[in-house]
Amino acid sequence: MQTVRAVPAVSVLNLRDLGGIALQYGCQVRPGRVLRSGQLSGLGPADDAAVTALGIRTVVDLRTADERAAAPDRLPPGARLFVADVLGDNPGVAPARLRALLADTVEAERLLGGGRAEEIFAETYRQMVLSPRAAAAYRAFVDTVADSAAGPVLFHCTAGKDRTGWAAALLLLLLGASRDTVRAEYLAVNPVVRVAFRPYVQNFLDAGGDPEIASAIIEVRPRYLDTALDAMDERWGGLDGYVRDGLRLPEEALRRLRAELVAPA
Repeated sequence: MQTVRAVPAVSVLNLRDLGGIALQYGCQVRPGRVLRSGQLSGLGPADDAAVTALGIRTVVDLRTADERAAAPDRLPPGARLFVADVLGDNPGVAPARLRALLADTVEAERLLGGGRAEEIFAETYRQMVLSPRAAAAYRAFVDTVADSAAGPVLFHCTAGKDRTGWAAALLLLLLGASRDTVRAEYLAVNPVVRVAFRPYVQNFLDAGGDPEIASAIIEVRPRYLDTALDAMDERWGGLDGYVRDGLRLPEEALRRLRAELVAPA
């Protein structure tokens, strides 16, 4: 199974090219066309040659307005910004507040203690599938990636794991990847985010924070993705129904998407 190619960027967390991931019928995702990452607030205009070399034309920001205001993207040279806010109607949910939660052990325990952290994150994934606001954001995301003039496209949230994780899963499913392949790509972020958040987690633990809370909010877990897939299956009977009735993506957009991103292996 092809794993996602990491791009060795100094200033961007978890930057990875989805190109090369195996699809059905002996095909793969076309390399260099669609990439995922964490936020771009640390990107300097000339300090990261690896990012500049990608030739990114469009950056899709999946974050809330508060997140964008607190840490605005610094765009690669020549790129335009497209906002597709997934959590706009519920900006207080945990994925948008990772560092804040790790900085306050009392608040973290109040909100997330006693096993609630995993439950809240799983419910957030469910809402990323069922919420009309999220559906509009993901529809706009797919439509942007399907536009040949927009690519290469880089999409991201804050840590590049939850909202971005479902965006990548959706994209791969639409292109014909198996659920096993999607799950492997989704879980591949964990080693990187563990390293990136290690200082915050250590401070949290040193202050008496619950290790289970830290683990549940920093990592992605199979249950989170499975909750999203189950919501899709239960509400719409699977991917086709979700695309047609949840996202309301026209067939022409799917044809353009596949023409843009599916290549022979």
